[in-house]
Amino acid sequence: MDASGIDEISALLDAAWRADGTRPFNDHLWLDLREGGRPGFAGIISRDSDAEHDHVQAYCQVSRGHESWSIDLVVHPHHRYDTLEIAPDLISAALDIVASEGGGHVHWWVFEPSNLHYSLAESAGLQAGRRLIQMRRALPLADELTATIKEFDTKPFRIGVDEHDWITVNNAAFADHPEQGGWTNDILTSRESESWFDPQGFLMHWDNDTLLGFCWTKVHTETEPHMGEIYVIATAPTASRKGLGRALTIAGLAHLATHQVPIAMLYVASDNDPAISLYNSLGFTRHHCELAFVGDVPAK
Repeated sequence: MDASGIDEISALLDAAWRADGTRPFNDHLWLDLREGGRPGFAGIISRDSDAEHDHVQAYCQVSRGHESWSIDLVVHPHHRYDTLEIAPDLISAALDIVASEGGGHVHWWVFEPSNLHYSLAESAGLQAGRRLIQMRRALPLADELTATIKEFDTKPFRIGVDEHDWITVNNAAFADHPEQGGWTNDILTSRESESWFDPQGFLMHWDNDTLLGFCWTKVHTETEPHMGEIYVIATAPTASRKGLGRALTIAGLAHLATHQVPIAMLYVASDNDPAISLYNSLGFTRHHCELAFVGDVPAK
């Protein structure tokens, strides 16, 4: 995708963001768009050719993930009454691209799905699959909570030093995860180049030279009010120490509170009962749900 195409789609995404109050794409998809995509990336644009000034009606993006494919569909708020006419062709074109690239497992993430989304998914041969819950809590933390990690040690991520250890632990912890698993050094360094990246908020917990876990945080200054996010958090599968996940979460929240953001948020799989129980115990409550419609596309 060339620079003018990226500008057009960025304007569409901004319009959808303003209308819906939530960002249309996750970080993987934003980076694929801005950088022209990794192998397997494609952008499909629907234009309003009857208008006096040609403009984008909708956009569908295909991105190769970790042993899976992601498609994402955004319809301009001014054209959503035409979604049933616009969307099927875009989704069909996206699935054809996946088939031409060897096929595979596909997921289409939808924010607060409606009957319209279920109808489009059924027409495309996709079924309801994974659900993510966004949870939020107010900041700052109570003193009693931060006191529980007084002896818990974390160190900031060291650019150019910690990449290998982090990738090893992340990929082991998320071995079966379609988005977070399978990270490479290129993917990680692309995040390091982002304006929001702050190594001070990328907390690493070590046992001597062994990385046992991490809590990667992110501050969203584009939202109103500003929010802090537990972006990625995990413990090494070999780390059997109880309470490590809780301590890492509290450490991440304590760091976010130093940025004076009033709200913290995170995403968790709806079937991850232990994690949801942990986050509930730390004051998080459900804010909204996102659903992946999934299917397997055969190769052409």
